[in-house]
Amino acid sequence: MNDLCTEIGYKSINHVGEELCGDHIDIAEQEDDSQIIVLADGLGSGVKASILSTLTSRIISTMMAAGLSLEECVSTIAATLPVCSVRGVAYSTFTIIHILNNRTAELIQYDNPLVIMIRDGSPCAYPKTERNIGGKTIYHSVIRLMEGDVFVAMSDGCPYAGIGTAFNFGWKREDIADFLAMYVKVGYTAKALATLLVDECNKLYDGRPGDDATACVVRVRKRVPMNLLFGPPSNRDDADRMMSLFFSKEGKHIVCGGTTSTIVSRWLRKPLVPKLDYAGSSDVPPIAEIEGVDLVTEGVITINKVLEYAGDYLKDNASYEMWSYSGDGASRICQLLFEEATDINFYVGRAVNPAHQNPDLPINFNIKMNLVKELSGALTKMGKRVKVSYF
Repeated sequence: MNDLCTEIGYKSINHVGEELCGDHIDIAEQEDDSQIIVLADGLGSGVKASILSTLTSRIISTMMAAGLSLEECVSTIAATLPVCSVRGVAYSTFTIIHILNNRTAELIQYDNPLVIMIRDGSPCAYPKTERNIGGKTIYHSVIRLMEGDVFVAMSDGCPYAGIGTAFNFGWKREDIADFLAMYVKVGYTAKALATLLVDECNKLYDGRPGDDATACVVRVRKRVPMNLLFGPPSNRDDADRMMSLFFSKEGKHIVCGGTTSTIVSRWLRKPLVPKLDYAGSSDVPPIAEIEGVDLVTEGVITINKVLEYAGDYLKDNASYEMWSYSGDGASRICQLLFEEATDINFYVGRAVNPAHQNPDLPINFNIKMNLVKELSGALTKMGKRVKVSYF
């Protein structure tokens, strides 16, 4: 295993008046840090397009994950998909990005807009081999990965945005590449890049998309570990062991909870200093500082807010501007876990807080454990490697 990893983010908007999106993205994990990302675009929009794109992406990702050859996978799906008698095209097009061992990207493209590759902050060309498989013209590329590489797959709803309104002939692929390159240089995450692209398409459609539009961004980056301590151990004698394991881990350290931060302060022999002069959400408690700790926050209320943002992040990312620029505890945890971290270690204490046993309070031990379970699950769906240790 090398020190590179891939960060995947995507977003879609539906054709105006449709409840279902005619595009679909499926991601299949393989061993040895390999992934298969498939973006399928069903012909037209609505229910039929949604069913066909979902079927296409699921069949391709499952077959490739099982180790079938490119010819077998593409031949099967190309033969399976019917051809529209009026338009003379397949009912679903697809783009496959196959990440192999975090070292190589294999691109397989059929009738979708060509994948954009950005390297060293600038759009760049990549080799393509034209192949005929099952009567379909397939473009195949193999690219050696470098840190900072960004690949952007999209459905044709993106370059068609703005036709007849903002642009005469839509938003050209070259212009989309230049638009994204500006944000790649700043260091935006894959999810943020996909959100920026699709939101811009929606603006060009004047808020009434004439087609489903989907963007999937794959960003190559180095692994970044992060450690979060939440709650004191159930056995007080385990405190030293818990602290020692937590602070021995590489990466930044986040401490959540009043009692927890007090234990950390004693163990480090550094004062706990409350911070009241920060800008952020009024419903999130203040943060604090301890020398040797990257972030100190309140516990359950703050983590609950982080979980709320995580759920939104996995959907349409509408709250991005709320937490990405704020300084409250929940926002700063989101910045560290969602955007910066790739590998996250949770150290969770099982001690029961007497203050939470008041029946008039909405906080109890089970809620605390559920928060950890749900947050770790959400982070896993974001593509993070998550490990939870209980004390």
